[in-house]
Amino acid sequence: MRAFACASAISLALVAATGAPASGGAPAPRRVVSLKLCTDELLLMLARPEQIASVTYLSQEPHETPLWAEGRRYRKNDGSLLSVAALAPDLVLDMGGGGRDTGRIAQRLGMRLLTLPYPRTLGDVEQSVRAVAAALQRPAAGERLVASIEQLKRSAPPRPIEAMWLGGGGRSVAPDSLAAQWMALAGLKQPALQGDRVTLEQLLVRPPRLLLKSGYRSSQYSSEQRWLSHPLVAKRPIATIATDGRRWTCMGPPMISETLRLRSLVSR
Repeated sequence: MRAFACASAISLALVAATGAPASGGAPAPRRVVSLKLCTDELLLMLARPEQIASVTYLSQEPHETPLWAEGRRYRKNDGSLLSVAALAPDLVLDMGGGGRDTGRIAQRLGMRLLTLPYPRTLGDVEQSVRAVAAALQRPAAGERLVASIEQLKRSAPPRPIEAMWLGGGGRSVAPDSLAAQWMALAGLKQPALQGDRVTLEQLLVRPPRLLLKSGYRSSQYSSEQRWLSHPLVAKRPIATIATDGRRWTCMGPPMISETLRLRSLVSR
């Protein structure tokens, strides 16, 4: 039911912006732009290079995405419709949306707009992959990514070990979150934490078997994680695995290779 609702919402968003269904014999789009980092990643992984007209400036930053080198091959935009209007795109990818005005502006400018919902489950990720692939008329490319996720599900370790995801300032994730679902595919089980945060007291009283430490902008967060070097923690060190925090921002297809890497480390 969730998958059907997600697919319906995507289809309706496309119809509302263009006045036409998502498919129906139209030629494949040739000037596609993306207005969000998360749709940048989907576009870069699914489209033919010649289809891509512009991505956001975030997708060209090494600190933000592992796909930054690919992103720098294309024009950048600031995430607004007006910044891409001159390119006369025949498909615009957005996520979360900017309200009804975004759809109205896109329609007035003659832009075909596909607005994706923020994913909450692995199924949502698969639905977004398929929606973008269909809009690009690249269904086979989408099915390859979906097949990779399905294979991870089928081969998930049956007995995951407890691991706390740790980001800057002690941020963590909820046990039912999309991040925790990716962790489970790697053989890791995220516990419930008050406020979804890791504290020094928790590490001392009930330390996990493993800390999964995000490396996202680690130099900026080092002062907030200073308590990891506390003498009390040093006396009872916790096994730690570093993870590429950039992949956890959108938690889309770039998580596939990271999940396989983590799984190989956990199984040692």
